[in-house]
Amino acid sequence: MTNALTRRRLLTAALATGVAVPLGAAGHRSATPAQAAPGPARLTLPRPTGPHRIGTVSLHLVDRSRPDPVAGPGHHRELMAGVWYPAARDARRHPVAPWMTAAPMGDLLASAGFDADIAAPRTAGQLGAPVLRTPGRLPVIVFSHGNDGHRAETTIVVQELASHGYVVVTVDHTYDGFSEFPDGRLTVPLDLSFTPWDSTRDIRFVLDRIEDLAAGRNPDAGHRRLPAGLGAALDPRRIGMFGWSKGATATALVMNTDRRVRAGLSFDGPMQSNPPITEIDRPFMLMTAEFSRAAEPSVEDIWAYYLRGWRLNVHAEGAAHGSYCDHQWLIPQLARIIGMSDEELASWVGTLDPARAVRIQQAYPLAFFDLHLRHRRQRLLEGQSAAFPEVRFIP
Repeated sequence: MTNALTRRRLLTAALATGVAVPLGAAGHRSATPAQAAPGPARLTLPRPTGPHRIGTVSLHLVDRSRPDPVAGPGHHRELMAGVWYPAARDARRHPVAPWMTAAPMGDLLASAGFDADIAAPRTAGQLGAPVLRTPGRLPVIVFSHGNDGHRAETTIVVQELASHGYVVVTVDHTYDGFSEFPDGRLTVPLDLSFTPWDSTRDIRFVLDRIEDLAAGRNPDAGHRRLPAGLGAALDPRRIGMFGWSKGATATALVMNTDRRVRAGLSFDGPMQSNPPITEIDRPFMLMTAEFSRAAEPSVEDIWAYYLRGWRLNVHAEGAAHGSYCDHQWLIPQLARIIGMSDEELASWVGTLDPARAVRIQQAYPLAFFDLHLRHRRQRLLEGQSAAFPEVRFIP
């Protein structure tokens, strides 16, 4: 077995195997397994820090302007999206949303040769809960996932933003990840040379559907019931976007082609694309790890030549490529289960402590979008913070 295949299987297990751990896990060896009751083991996610409960709903979207590259003539591109939002106080009477539903989770496990009888992590989202009533509409943030990924891979960040009053729309890029449609059809990553530009086309279609929601229309292909108050909560004039890896590159490309996105955030994006990224005159922030400006010429190029508005590059010391998504929290839990060596674990998560990574994920994206979508001063983005000594500002 090649090292790359081993890493892929370990990652799949990390995202699909479960064992409960204490929220305060501070280091690689502090995520001690603990189960409250018999049954499948379960991973946990950290709780968001905001004042609001969270609701979530899935949307089945069909882009009739684009043929489906796999299903054949007469079929159009279909996407699954998740909407996360601050929920009303009675949200707790609604069921809790899983990190990923059982069927695509089974595909993840089967692709890696693991037993599928394992429970997914639970999120803080309540399925279909009514939206919190607020004096005005709420800013919207869109997420694009990485290569062979899925829309759940930054749930820690998504929940944090929703708990602080944002609506977050996460998108599964069909055939570039694991997804399930309402009729039970499953899609897995296929060798279709799916590029950041393809992700961009998906996102621009989703932006249109956000406008539909804000106008009171239901874009769901099956016209399934939407949570009470959802459309009236969205502000289509205040839209931001972030992405991890390939999705970060797609974020820059969307900003090249669609001015509805007013601010963009990259989680360690390689910034390699055809067509290439061009000038961006709106706020853009790089959170780098393995794809730093020093290590990747494409990232240095976008910084030097194409970011013409507000810009910032922060870099967490000891971070690996997955340190700004759920991997950093979930993989150390897996390490306890399978006996992963310290060297193997470090190859996945670097030397950045998982609990510290979670705080970085919660603090910096929120500060960025609060600054640029809510126009609230953020001292965290003005220079080195004593609260985050591992985060460097790269001039």
